[in-house]
Amino acid sequence: MTAKPLSIVVLISGSGSNMQAIIDSLQTRHINAEIKAVISNKTDAFGLERAKKANIPALSMDHTLYDSRLSFDQAMIETIDNYNPDLIILAGFMRILSDEFVNHYAGRLINIHPSLLPNFKGLNTHQRAIDANHKEHGASVHFVSNELDGGPVIAQAVVDISENDDAESLRLKVLEQEHMLYPLVTKWLAQRRITLESQTVFFDQVPLDHAIVVDANSWNI
Repeated sequence: MTAKPLSIVVLISGSGSNMQAIIDSLQTRHINAEIKAVISNKTDAFGLERAKKANIPALSMDHTLYDSRLSFDQAMIETIDNYNPDLIILAGFMRILSDEFVNHYAGRLINIHPSLLPNFKGLNTHQRAIDANHKEHGASVHFVSNELDGGPVIAQAVVDISENDDAESLRLKVLEQEHMLYPLVTKWLAQRRITLESQTVFFDQVPLDHAIVVDANSWNI
């Protein structure tokens, strides 16, 4: 018997390129998942147009119309819960979430961050990696916790930093890997191969002592 499709809600703030990579992979790689809605805190986010083109309900909730972070997050919870999602994917959602929101979706809220966590939490990760003379950089998919960019890491993709890289060239290298990494983790979640128990990530019921390092060949795992 085929498992029930993983029900997903995606949160965005901008162009939604990582969301698009997931949408494309759901179709081309026949991932057993369905995006029920895309929600943006910015009414002009291009990702809303991407969602509409894919016939996915696209909603905007302008955070500036709410009197506090918590009141906005409570309104988001009410909206998201209408879709009863198994998973909430942050795909360029540029707001710090309240503890109430994170706790409400504990274990089913993931994010992608443009660094090899725990290195370079926060913003401007590409320039910071160059300034620190790191030889490698990359992206991490992690469960979201109450600590900014601090939740348990599921998987990472790595790129080399060349002596000719600047922040923009490195950003593009990492973004290419993000577009592979996020759909791959979504596939594993749809297969119910990844779980979170007591802040430990399990893959095929085996606890991970470090993040899975992936590349394009990892689709065959």
